[in-house]
This record gives sequence, structure tokens and C-alpha cells, in this order.
Amino acid sequence: MRVISLCPSNTEIMEFLGLTDLLVGVDDFSDWPKSIKAIPKLGPDLSIDLSLVEELKPDLVLASLSVPGMEKNIDGLKARGIPHIILNPQSLQDIENDLLITANALNMPDRGKEAAQRFRNRLVNIKQKGAKTSSKPKLYWEWWPKPVFTPGRINWLTELSEAAGAENIFKDVELASVQTDWDDVRSRKPDYICIAWVGVRRQKVKKELITGRPGWNDMDAVKQDRILILEEELYCRPSPRLLDGLEKLHHLIHDIIKQ
Repeated sequence: MRVISLCPSNTEIMEFLGLTDLLVGVDDFSDWPKSIKAIPKLGPDLSIDLSLVEELKPDLVLASLSVPGMEKNIDGLKARGIPHIILNPQSLQDIENDLLITANALNMPDRGKEAAQRFRNRLVNIKQKGAKTSSKPKLYWEWWPKPVFTPGRINWLTELSEAAGAENIFKDVELASVQTDWDDVRSRKPDYICIAWVGVRRQKVKKELITGRPGWNDMDAVKQDRILILEEELYCRPSPRLLDGLEKLHHLIHDIIKQ
């Protein structure tokens, strides 16, 4: 089958299924695994070149609604009669389900069941480690600095925090994404500041951009240098790679502090 992925998380689902070799086109932001570098790029995920998609004659397009604005791509696929499925995971359970949905759409249900079981087993294993921790640090996650956006209760990073034996300080807000300000963050007294700016490589985020904020020098997380500059690709994409991010987070907030 000829498959096209329109966003990085869908491409990563294909890799977790072991089906990357079926991909004949991906969006510009898909950058993992490395083997996809030679695959034709179809434009940014919010503005896919649908004429090029059509030229590639896909048997199936993996579309997405994970970012506002992607509706345009789906409308275009429908208008052109291009076969597609739409993935929009908001939770770790949704990601597991999407492994099944994608494999079923590719007529490989057994491949999906195996991948979903592997995903679930790995998650359970990390959760068990997180449950054994003596402390439960409070985490502030930052997706964007100006205006400030952070995940609320309805988001995989809140689940990730719990699985790692911690808690998201904005888990009381019944939203997937919360717009707030630096004073609100400071008042919640996080133990760790976790920076993962969407679309920004870790290497480009400088710690002084965080420590220089008004009043933040008084925060324990800043005083104790508990500022984690993290890979956005391991925390901001709803794909199985979140488990890599989860394992790293558990190590950073529990194992390293003991050393």
C-alpha cells in the first residue's frame, strides 16, 4: 500500500507499527525516523500541497486534527475524493487506540494489536516505577512563553506527569491547553519548570530566558536550578514517542536528584 502522513505524530505511529516503508509522502515537519529524509515532502502540516498528494496516488492518507487549522487539509482530501482517516489523540489511551485504527485501515490488524500491547506494557512498567517514588514533585509545563500556554487536565502531559510520579500544577483546569501568565505560574510554586516549546529545538532555548522573568528568581525551582529544557519532539507530539519522553522525565526528576 501507498501511505501518506500529514503530521509528525502520524509518521511516528507508522514507525511504531514498523510500517515506515509504506510511506510515499510526509509533511515538512516529520523528522523521525531518519529513514524518511528521502521521502517527498508535501508542505507544512497546516498547509499541505494537496495536488502533490493526489499525484502520489496514495491508497490511504493519515490526516490529523491535532493542531487547530488542520481542518483545511481534511476538507481538501474530501473534495478530491482521496481515501483518508483522521487521527486526533488527546490521551495516551487515544494513542494506543490509534495504533489499532491505523493498522486496521491498512488491513494489518494483528500488527496493530501487537504494537498496542507493546505500548501498553511499556507504559505500565514506567507507571509502576513512578508509583514507588517517595516524593511527588509539582511540574510546570510550558508550551509557549508569550502568551504563556501550558497543558491543563485534558492533555497527555498531565497523564505523563502522573505516570512519572509527579503532578501537573495546572491539572485543576479542565482544558487541554491553558493560557495564563508568569505570575500565575509563580503562585503555584512548581518544583520543576519543564520547558518544551512547540516547534522549537531544545538547543535554541536558553535558560536565561526563563530565569530572567520578573520575580522568578524567588521561585524554589529557579533557586535550585530545577529547570528542564526538554526535547519538544518527545513531549509535544501525541505519538508513541511520548514513552521515550516519559522515561527521560522519570529519570530527571527522581533518579538524578538521588545522585
